[in-house]
Amino acid sequence: MGLEIVVKDIQEGARAEVSRIKTEGDAKASEIINEAKEIQKKMLGDSLAKAEEDLQNLHQQVISSANLEVKRITLNKRKELLDKVYNQTVEKIKSMPASKKEELLKHILNKYEASGARVYSSKESEEAVKKLTSLSYAGNIDCIGGVILENEDGTIRLDFTYDSILKDVYERSLKQISDILYG
Repeated sequence: MGLEIVVKDIQEGARAEVSRIKTEGDAKASEIINEAKEIQKKMLGDSLAKAEEDLQNLHQQVISSANLEVKRITLNKRKELLDKVYNQTVEKIKSMPASKKEELLKHILNKYEASGARVYSSKESEEAVKKLTSLSYAGNIDCIGGVILENEDGTIRLDFTYDSILKDVYERSLKQISDILYG
């Protein structure tokens, strides 16, 4: 019987050892699982935070891009409108009565005739210019009106064409015109 007791003690000791190892194993497994869950939560939280940050950045980019597009469209529309006004002004100048055109030419020639030796004008204004000045008529130029005066050796040219005057006034007044039209 002594042997049975020894075997029973060994078996109980082995069961106790197995139970202890199993309990430790379960505790260790539970600890590993909890660590893994914490890591997973942290990774998920980090991923959500990164996704939220990326989403905010994308949202900001979309808004910035949309604002730039609106500004571009607005500027294009403003330019279209200013170009339309410019073109309407050119048409008004072209459709002025002949008497008004002659009056303007007379004013320019009287004021600046002494600065030149030759004069150029549009084909349409040729007869009026020849009548209004004693300068040598040098030929026709492509313009909507006005004249170009040139000195004897051709080194100095004074451009009093309506095209040039309108372009100069338009460029100098562009900001003011834009402010008036668009506040």
